[in-house]
Amino acid sequence: MSNMIKPRTLAGFMELLPDRQLQMESMMQTLREVYGSYGFYPLDTPVLEASEVLLAKGGGDTEKQIYRFTKGDTDLSMRFDLTVPLAKYVAMNYGSLSFPFRRYQIGKVYRGERPQRGRYREFYQADIDIIGDGELDIKNEAEIPSIIYNTFVKMGLTRFKIKVNNRKVLSGFFNMLDCELEPMDILRVIDKLDKIGLEKVMAELSEMGVSEKDQQMIAGFISRTGEPEEILEGLKEYEGRNELFDRGVRELGEVVRYLGDFGVPRENFGIDLTIARGLDYYTGTVYETTLLDHPEIGSVCSGGRYDDLAGYYTNKKLPGVGISIGLTRLFFVLDDKKYISAAGAPSAVDLLVLPMSDDLSAPIAFARQMREQGLRTQIYYEGRKFKAKMAYADKLKAPYAAIFGDDEIAAQKVSLKNMQTGEQQTLTYDEALAILQASVESRKNARIIEEDHE
Repeated sequence: MSNMIKPRTLAGFMELLPDRQLQMESMMQTLREVYGSYGFYPLDTPVLEASEVLLAKGGGDTEKQIYRFTKGDTDLSMRFDLTVPLAKYVAMNYGSLSFPFRRYQIGKVYRGERPQRGRYREFYQADIDIIGDGELDIKNEAEIPSIIYNTFVKMGLTRFKIKVNNRKVLSGFFNMLDCELEPMDILRVIDKLDKIGLEKVMAELSEMGVSEKDQQMIAGFISRTGEPEEILEGLKEYEGRNELFDRGVRELGEVVRYLGDFGVPRENFGIDLTIARGLDYYTGTVYETTLLDHPEIGSVCSGGRYDDLAGYYTNKKLPGVGISIGLTRLFFVLDDKKYISAAGAPSAVDLLVLPMSDDLSAPIAFARQMREQGLRTQIYYEGRKFKAKMAYADKLKAPYAAIFGDDEIAAQKVSLKNMQTGEQQTLTYDEALAILQASVESRKNARIIEEDHE
């Protein structure tokens, strides 16, 4: 056995034990339900793409982090996000889609960056995007925060804030300055604010040639705080000096105005003029969502408006707006902060059937009947003692165990044991079914995430 290979998982890749995987799946199911309730289609794009397609808008750090290889004469790359494959998909299937096209996708992406705590090379993203044909009404941008809000609330979170800004506001303001830098160059530096702080941001701008006067103007502008209406009122002092800026302020005001109509409580959203989103393709509204009790984590859901992401694949104008949740990182962070509820841990089954007799016809028939009624049912076939079978039921976290001994089989009944309370009753099949269905219904609203964990 000296040649035995030691099993290991590569650095930067996550494998979960069964109970944790069930919790992850539960979060995914919540996302699917919320996204579906807003009329988004599910989509699954390939993990592999031709490199020229995937990297059409590549370059810089993206190209350095990409997993790229050749198979025969084919140059292939693994997707590094879900947005670029979406742009290709929409351009390729334009004639078959209805616009605005709404899609959600939960899938793995790959980035060859240095693994860190909570940062992975392979991780799930959960994205939604709305793509327009030629134009896309700004009300779509106003609806996005309501989707974020309902997603997080349904997962069990309430203490979070959705921060909104508009890239036109920032770009227009930077155009008012005396410096000759492109607004995008300044935006990339501003986007580092949460990571390196205001002082280092200003130092970096100084190295780029931004004057001290302009640095002070930038610092004062992005440091504005207050209620959304107060910030919007304060921005009026710059009105009429730059057309792009004025358009951005109008759009930002319209998004904020609709948030209440879409059901987003005031305490869960605000304007943050520091939000830039470093990616080049954002052109309008941008979003970041943070947990109020853990601001050090940074954004757990981000995105924004883009106008020409599909421009590398088609001449048609296909503007869009979308958000992305780094689901693997979010799961790690919530688990690390003890937000994942052990009490609400799901099970792979609703019922475990335990035959205690050599005659399996009754337990098999009962299990089949339960499955036909929508109950996830497993039969334990191993010929072990009752104590070992109950230990298995506990480890499986089965809510109920259905015990079939000779007496139950003769009476055409089942002994149903509540694995939490220990209560056991001998019941008819229909009586057992009613209890099991009520149990499933009561667990539907169970939350995987509990904020009041301390």
